[in-house]
Amino acid sequence: MDKFEIAVLSLVRSDSRMSVKDMATALKSDEAKVKMTLENLEKSGVILGYTAVVDESKLGKDYVEALIEVKVAPKSAKGFDEIAADIERFDEVRSLYLMSGAYDLCIIIEGKTLREVAMFVSEKLSCLDSVLSTATHFILKKYKIDGTSVESAENERLVVQP
Repeated sequence: MDKFEIAVLSLVRSDSRMSVKDMATALKSDEAKVKMTLENLEKSGVILGYTAVVDESKLGKDYVEALIEVKVAPKSAKGFDEIAADIERFDEVRSLYLMSGAYDLCIIIEGKTLREVAMFVSEKLSCLDSVLSTATHFILKKYKIDGTSVESAENERLVVQP
């Protein structure tokens, strides 16, 4: 990857809504080169998609997020990829990572209630042949999402008078 591609990616990461024209201005380049670079990064799979960082708590939507650590017995021929493919098919799964440490996989899931998350773990995840154990951690509050700080007046603690 060359320096220009890295610079374009840096701009996309900081503001994926930035226009090609503004990127070209920022990079002191022409729009055609920026556009071609973006297209090449998309075609090669470097850029997988464009998303918005959303503070779900401001939507008035009731939901629960959990981080689930999963210990698995990988299949000899396919390693962790086969079990990861099985897990990523579940609609509840938002993110899935192969990890180092005591657990092999880390899953971020979303459910409507604590019970729904519990049912996902007990009825879907734990039933998979390769899953040996899980540890579920409920996300209580977010301070930073994908590099963006979550700031609001309601996050400030009230001073308690004795």
